[in-house]
Parts: sequence; C-alpha cells; structure tokens
Amino acid sequence: MKSARAKTPRKPTVKKGSQTNLKDPVGVYCRVRPLGFPDQECCIEVINNTTVQLHTPEGYRLNRNGDYKETQYSFKQVFGTHTTQKELFDVVANPLVNDLIHGKNGLLFTYGVTGSGKTHTMTGSPGEGGLLPRCLDMIFNSIGSFQAKRYVFKSNDRNSMDIQCEVDALLERQKREAMPNPKTSSSKRQVDPEFADMITVQEFCKAEEVDEDSVYGVFVSYIEIYNNYIYDLLEEVPFDPIKPKPPQSKLLREDKNHNMYVAGCTEVEVKSTEEAFEVFWRGQKKRRIANTHLNRESSRSHSVFNIKLVQAPLDADGDNVLQEKEQITISQLSLVDLAGSERTNRTRAEGNRLREAGNINQSLMTLRTCMDVLRENQMYGTNKMVPYRDSKLTHLFKNYFDGEGKVRMIVCVNPKAEDYEENLQVMRFAEVTQEVEVARPVDKAICGLTPGRRYRNQPRGPVGNEPLVTDVVLQSFPPLPSCEILDINDEQTLPRLIEALEKRHNLRQMMIDEFNKQSNAFKALLQEFDNAVLSKENHMQGKLNEKEKMISGQKLEIERLEKKNKTLEYKIEILEKTTTIYEEDKRNLQQELETQNQKLQRQFSDKRRLEARLQGMVTETTMKWEKECERRVAAKQLEMQNKLWVKDEKLKQLKAIVTEPKTEKPERPSRERDREKVTQRSVSPSPVPLLFQPDQNAPPIRLRHRRSRSAGDRWVDHKPASNMQTETVMQPHVPHAITVSVANEKALAKCEKYMLTHQELASDGEIETKLIKGDIYKTRGGGQSVQFTDIETLKQESPNGSRKRRSSTVAPAQPDGAESEWTDVETRCSVAVEMRAGSQLGPGYQHHAQPKRKKP
Repeated sequence: MKSARAKTPRKPTVKKGSQTNLKDPVGVYCRVRPLGFPDQECCIEVINNTTVQLHTPEGYRLNRNGDYKETQYSFKQVFGTHTTQKELFDVVANPLVNDLIHGKNGLLFTYGVTGSGKTHTMTGSPGEGGLLPRCLDMIFNSIGSFQAKRYVFKSNDRNSMDIQCEVDALLERQKREAMPNPKTSSSKRQVDPEFADMITVQEFCKAEEVDEDSVYGVFVSYIEIYNNYIYDLLEEVPFDPIKPKPPQSKLLREDKNHNMYVAGCTEVEVKSTEEAFEVFWRGQKKRRIANTHLNRESSRSHSVFNIKLVQAPLDADGDNVLQEKEQITISQLSLVDLAGSERTNRTRAEGNRLREAGNINQSLMTLRTCMDVLRENQMYGTNKMVPYRDSKLTHLFKNYFDGEGKVRMIVCVNPKAEDYEENLQVMRFAEVTQEVEVARPVDKAICGLTPGRRYRNQPRGPVGNEPLVTDVVLQSFPPLPSCEILDINDEQTLPRLIEALEKRHNLRQMMIDEFNKQSNAFKALLQEFDNAVLSKENHMQGKLNEKEKMISGQKLEIERLEKKNKTLEYKIEILEKTTTIYEEDKRNLQQELETQNQKLQRQFSDKRRLEARLQGMVTETTMKWEKECERRVAAKQLEMQNKLWVKDEKLKQLKAIVTEPKTEKPERPSRERDREKVTQRSVSPSPVPLLFQPDQNAPPIRLRHRRSRSAGDRWVDHKPASNMQTETVMQPHVPHAITVSVANEKALAKCEKYMLTHQELASDGEIETKLIKGDIYKTRGGGQSVQFTDIETLKQESPNGSRKRRSSTVAPAQPDGAESEWTDVETRCSVAVEMRAGSQLGPGYQHHAQPKRKKP
C-alpha cells in the first residue's frame, strides 16, 4: 500500500492587506538569578516588572576614575529572584506551545553570560522542572487522547513526513517488536529516578480549543553546536573498545520550501512526557560540559531540542487518517540553550577550553551582527545582506527571523558585581533585539470537512448516557423463559418457549404493520415535501435565471470597469514614471543649486577675507609710510635748520667783518696766543644743545645757551677705547651719564638718550670730534633701537694752515716769524665757524644694540 507524504508547511503567498503584513517584535524577557551570598555586592536592581537598572560597582568605579553611571533597560517583562518556574512558563512558553498545537512554529532561547542560570531555566532542577519538561507536559495533556498510533507518521531525511495507514503501521510495530533487544515503551517501565522529580509537574496545563477531528504525532530531536560543528546527541554509535569512533558532524540542508534542517538527524517518536524527557536526558549526558573557574558545569556548546508536532485530519467517516498530503501540518518548537559568553582572563581557560570559548563568543557575535543588520534594514529601509551563513547557529534559525514563527528570548543575568561588564554587553544586545520585528505566522488552513466526525459513527455519543432506539425496542419485548432442559421428560419448557416466541412474533408482526403504516404515511409526507421542494426549486430556478442574467450583466460591467481600471493604472504608471523622472531632475537641480550656493558662499567668504586682508595691508602700509614721511620730514627740517643756522652765522660774521673799522692791520695770532686768549665774538644759538663745558683755566666766553629738551634724561656716553684725549678748551660733559666703551643691552635698557663720541682725521691733519646723539626705543622683539637725531662737532683748526691768501698779491714774511695779516674775508669767515653741516651720519640713521645672549 502506498503511503502519502506530508511536507513542512511553507508560508503561502497572499495578497496585500493579509495577516502576513503584520509584524511582531521579538519578545525579550529578563530573569535575574539570586545572589550566591546575602552580603555579596549587587550591580542589578529590579525597578518594576518591565525595567531593571545597572549601576557601577565600587571596584569598577575606582578603576575608572570614580565614574558613576546608572543605566536602565526595559523588557517585555522582568522576573525577579523569587520568580518560580511555573510563573515563567505561563508567561513565556505557554503561548508558544499553544501556537505549536495550532500549527505554528516557535523559537525560544536563553541568552546570558556563563553561570547566569540559562540551563536551570531551560531544564530545571529536582523538584522544580524547567521550561522544557513543562512544554512536554502541556503538549501531551492537550493531545493525549488524540494521538495517532505509533508509526502512522514516519519521518524521512527530507524534512517531511510519510503517512501510513493503520495496517502498515501495525506491520511496522510488529516488525520492530520482533527485532532483538527491542526498546520497551516508557509507559511499560518505571521512570528513571535520576530525572523523575524534574518531570513531576503539580499544575495541570492544557491548550485551548484542540482540534478533536485530527490525530497527532510527536517527534523529538536533540543536537548540539560545538566549535561551529553540528552533532546529533541521539545518534546510536556502536561502541568499539579497541578503536572508538568519534561522532560525525552533520550538515545543514535546505528543503524544497527553503526551510533549513539538519540532514540525517535522528527523530524519535514519543507518546508521553516521560518517554520524551528520557530521550532528552539520554542526549543530555552526551552534551559537552566542562569545569571552568566561573562555573563547575559550564556548557561548552549550544544545544537545540526540537519538538515536532505532526497533525493530520480524520476522513469524512472519522475512522481513519485522511490520506491527502495537502491537509498535513507540521509545526516545530525549538528550545535553545545557548552557551554563555565568557572572558578568558576570568575563566582562565587554556587549550581546548580556550578554543571552545573563542568559538562560543564568535557564534554569539554573529548572532548580534545579524540582529543589528535586521534592525537596520527594518528601521532605515536598507537591504543589507544578513550574515546568517557566518555561523551554524544563525544559519539554522534564519527561517524564524524571516517570518516562519514566533521568536522569544530569555535574558538570564547574574547580579553579582564581578559580572558587571558582561551584563552590560548582554543588556545592549537585548535592547537591539527588542527592536527587530518578525512577520506574524499565518493561521492553519481549514480542511473543509464537517466538524465532530470523530464521535458521529460511534454507538454512543461522547457523553454515553442516552440509550439507542434499538435498545428501547428490545426492552419492550416480553422476556424469554428459561431454556435450560434438565430432564428429558420435561414437557413444559418447550411449550413456554414456543408460546413466548409466538407472542414475540405476533408483537413483531404488529410492529411491522405499524411500521409499514407509518412508513407509508411518511412516504406520503415525503411525496408532498418533494412536490413542495420541486415547486420551490422551479421558483428558485426562475429567480436563479434572473439572477444569472443580472450577474452576467454585472460581469460585463465589471470587465468594462477592469479594462478601464487597467487603462487608468497604465496611465498612473506612466505618470508615476514621469513624476519620478521630474523628481530626479528636481533633486539634481536642487543639488546643483546647493553646490552653486556653496560655491558662491565660499567665493563671498574668500572675497571678504581678501578684502579684510588687503584693508589690513593698506592700513599697515599707510601707517608705515606716514611714519617714514614724518621721519624724513623731521630729518629734512633739521637739516634745513642746520643749513640756515650756518648761513646765518656766516652772514653775521661777514657783517661784523665788513662793518669793522680798519684802524690798523691786525697781527696774525700765533697758536700759543690763541690758546692763552680767545677773541670774544658773538655766538648764535645752536639748533641742538651743545654738550661742551669750557675749561676752568680759560677765560669766560659769552654764550647763548639753549636748554636741551632732554635735560632730565639719562644718557649713555659711548666713548670707544680708540679715542684720543684732546686738549681743547671745550670738552663734552654729560651729567648722570653711563660711560661705556662698547654699547651693550644693559646700559641701553637703563637710559633714554645715547651719545657716541667719534674722532676722525680732518683734511688739514687735525682731529675732528663728533658727538652723534640719538633716542633709545624698545623694540617689539625685546631689544633696544637707537634713532640718531643730532650731531655736534668739535674741531680744532690752525689759523695759519686754514688761511687763504689773495691770489693777486703775496705778502712778505714778518720779522718775528708770524704769518702775514688776514686779508681774505672768506678765510676769516671759515675760521669763525666751529660746526659744519653735511655730516655722513644724518638724523635718520639708526643703531640697533645687540641683545644679550641668555644662558641656557
């Protein structure tokens, strides 16, 4: 007999506006584990039933420069330290089991750091079963009386189910029972005391509205993902003591409906909670755990326990399973216990433990990356590829995040202060996961058969208290007498029996006659009913024809409207394309306009900057040239004053010579007499202050003194060492002066005026002494500068050497050795002038003193 095959249901394609467009966020719950010691420092505080708060522990604040930070995180619901497994199951897992029985998939996984109570939450402890045994108990409480017989559903290696009739299932059971060492059903043997307390659930839990017209089958599988390899924990490997064979890893495959599954994974059909948990416990013993510094029994792999529920409707008679494969539904609930993330510097892992920790953290990091990309795609409308294939964990469950079922996550945290940094990362991941939305699964399709098929053809109804009509008829017959004949001479038993049978026959005949009468009457009624129905059918047929004509007219109108709608849609599409083109051009023009505006703004800013720069340069240049012009004008004025003074003195001397009466010829004074006696002449005031003081032995000279503007300033008297001492009557004398032989910064910093005594040899062989004066200014660089403003000249001349004779006559020599008399007016004028203009050092000459070099 051929068997029908069922496939894992694929989400059917539906039109817009259906239920598939609805999305639900991933349900994230938080469970806080109790502290190991009452006086242990805590870093997590439960604010309310949806919020927890993380605060920085004391030791962490000391290492982080006293930074104290409190952060609150919200969840769908928070379970405190006193929450029982029953309360957690009712809120988190109960809706997933209810959806499983109604043909919808579900994924539940626990996430957290190592030692946070993930395995305890999933498996439980003696006397307090976890989520897994409670899910199994609820499933079998709901479908216990509706389960199909063993081997009616048969799994294959293509992620689908083969459905057999009851005869083939019976043969399969007999074949399995005939095999050597058959596995005894768990219902016929005692429960293993090792886990008996875990599956003993006091509270009875059952799903609502279970389809009674279907049969169910439960299959379980158990795998682990270790070092990014998948291993089947239920696979029976023959034990070889000489050469043990290592377990073989399994591969992930994709079925024809694009659902991911583990190829070659063992699926065991179970009929009770005890049998299912026994299969789980057998695989749990093979799971890889190890002792680390933080956890005595640390899970070194991710475990996945799959509960697959196969549902098939009964046929129209309600006796056998419907053999139509389109009506077969397979739903799956995956319970995932993730390995805890850990830091190697805390677990002190080495060798294999270090490699395991690296693979665990890598797979959890891939899970976080997938959540981040999903969240980014949903929030910002991007279409980035989600890296499911980077890890076997994410690749296996990618269908759930694509809309194949409901996803829920329990975040387990340990509130001790040492796990603060790890808990902070866990909370951030949970915060991102809550923002990921998963498409809501579609409801199971209705088979279309009449409900209540299971109890329709049974002799008694589901209640069993109402007697049937045949029982009432049999009870109305007279009772039969005893038919036991103990004596061969008994002549009463048979006549009584014949009499009773005759009475029954007569009663039966009367009942037949009554039945025939009633049947004839019923036939007459049926005939009348048929006639009435026929007349009504004719009437309805007429109305139906009218309706059909109306419908045909409406169809024509609908077709016309559809054509018009298509034409309008085509026009709308053209307009949308045109609008898109115009919007694109508009965006391009706006971008170009913004670019030009930015360019103009840059040009305006550059222009303003250049104008400000040019304005500054013009102002600086103007000030510089104004100062230079003022300096040059002052120098020119001083030069012109000196020239005017010289001319004035010459004119005065010339006037005195011309107006002087010539009584006798004057004698030419000798050098000795010039030294003893000085001829008194009127002297004009000098334009610059004279800094000469006459000798005490010389006769007084009438001079017109002009008070210097800098009489109260301090002077630097710079007399080079190469100068010679002169024997002139007038000697330079400056009161309160600092005399130096070399100009230095220290002396210049203390004074306001500067005087340089310069000696040079004149053309007549005499020494000419020049006093070059200037003002001292502080420079911007910290030094001093000297601006020369005036020159005073002290020159000693010999009257004999500087006198000019007339070119026409030559005077005879005098007897006393004196030279001839002064006859040349020009010579006498030049002798009377003591200062000459036109010096090389003008008023604008500057001398900068070198600043003193500072010691390092």
